[in-house]
Amino acid sequence: MSNTPLRFIISGGGTGGHIFPAVAIANELRRRLPDAEILFVGANGRMEMTRVPEAGYHIVGLDITGLQRRLTPQNLLFPVRVFRSVRKAGKLIEEFRPDAVVGVGGYASAPVLLAATSRAIPSLIQEQNSYAGLVNKLLAKRVNKICVAYDGMEKFFPKEKLVLTGNPVRTEIASGDRAEALKFFDLDPVKKTLLVIGGSLGARTLNLATAAALSRLREAGIQLLWQTGKLYFPEARQQADQPHNLHALEFIQRMDLAYAAADVVISRAGALSVSELCLTGKASILVPSPNVAEDHQTKNALALMSKGAAVLITDEHASTRLYDEALRLLADPDRQQQLSARVRELARPHATATIVDELLGLLKK
Repeated sequence: MSNTPLRFIISGGGTGGHIFPAVAIANELRRRLPDAEILFVGANGRMEMTRVPEAGYHIVGLDITGLQRRLTPQNLLFPVRVFRSVRKAGKLIEEFRPDAVVGVGGYASAPVLLAATSRAIPSLIQEQNSYAGLVNKLLAKRVNKICVAYDGMEKFFPKEKLVLTGNPVRTEIASGDRAEALKFFDLDPVKKTLLVIGGSLGARTLNLATAAALSRLREAGIQLLWQTGKLYFPEARQQADQPHNLHALEFIQRMDLAYAAADVVISRAGALSVSELCLTGKASILVPSPNVAEDHQTKNALALMSKGAAVLITDEHASTRLYDEALRLLADPDRQQQLSARVRELARPHATATIVDELLGLLKK
């Protein structure tokens, strides 16, 4: 590699599960190569268009969307949008002239990776889930390396391109201090604390089940940190019981402190959430979302449950079983410790560094 500053494009997004790993990769590149130029490419109207600039990076949007499951006018326009997005991605490649391109999944990564690989630019994709996303499966034969978080991914990708790295997670997520966390959230150090997180957009099932269980939590002397998401927050704020430390929060910025405060976590089973639970070593109950492609959250949760590292409750049973299980687990410190020990064994704290090693290794070749 020459002394000229290297240039990288990172593409993809749509959800926090794609965006936060992408930002983690960019941060590691910036740490190692302070002069490197990094450009993000996302999909207009998706959350990456705000989250990425908040992280300090420039992003360009493509007018690309996914196919709907039913016949809609958007589906009829899909081929036109793909063509325009590939053309715009090609212009971006020609103008920015990246040394390498990274795709993290999501609509925008497809046209960017197609444009990059057609120009023989070194490329890498990162698959967060135990069931590969459609975009990454389509791109697999074209890219140089595929970084994955789970064993057995050769059923989706060429085996010779696979590298088992784990998911990029902010390592500081596991460095929260419990005493600081209890003070930050104004919690009682004597009482048990339950953390409920439904992902960056919230989760209707978890919100409804939690609202219905507030009186049970209060009677049991359990404290609650409840991330509701934007849509449900106004209602949850009225339902929460601040004097009894049952806190409803629209979004938790200091997740390091939230994990540090928690004895048990209830969560969806997105790839990012699962990786954070592994890194923080938290006893958890996973409620996979049924509204995701190929039911991949259930597969993520089963990967932990099969190793005795988490409890799984299906979405359809959450209203009747979730808080029975949560209260049992909160009252059983031995089981909490067992789950914690086993989930820590699955953590890959050096995932981001390993992915960047692979990316820079492509340039040396």
